[in-house]
Amino acid sequence: MGEEEATPIVSPQNSKENEHKYEEQKEKVEENALALVPPIHDDKDKIFSPAPEKETDSGSQKSSGGSKDRDTALAKVESEKRLALIKAWEDNEKTKAENKAFKKLSAVGAWENTKKATVEAELRQIQEELEKKKAEYAEKMKNKMAEIHREAEEKRAMIEAKRSEDVLMVQETAAKFRSTDNLPKKFFGCFGY
Repeated sequence: MGEEEATPIVSPQNSKENEHKYEEQKEKVEENALALVPPIHDDKDKIFSPAPEKETDSGSQKSSGGSKDRDTALAKVESEKRLALIKAWEDNEKTKAENKAFKKLSAVGAWENTKKATVEAELRQIQEELEKKKAEYAEKMKNKMAEIHREAEEKRAMIEAKRSEDVLMVQETAAKFRSTDNLPKKFFGCFGY
């Protein structure tokens, strides 16, 4: 009765086993309780002869003393039986509570894993989209750089063409001045000629 066993955590699949064990414990307790009860003799069949009062008093004291012992033993057995049943019920209820908590904890763990997997999938998708956008922006920037370079080359070519045209024009004008022996007016305009 005083022995306390550690109640193992039992999964829901083993609940039938627990019920079976509970029933076995209950039967053992009842058998033990019945084994401890002394046999009760039916005193109705016995016929008592009248006896002197003194003997009756002492006999009644003995019989009442034995009756008290038997009543005490029966009360003790009943108490032990009741306590054993309460202990078995308590162990069963604790196991049920632990199984229920285990089941709920498992459900929370599964929910957490599902949510984490969903968030990680979203994160991977966002990272892939960012990588894709980064590649697109890098391509756009390369295209812009190429466009700027092309425009710069066009402007350089136009400037070079204009320079060549201006040099050619200056050479033609200089040749004209040489052939006519005239002096350019703009060149000496700043000197006041």
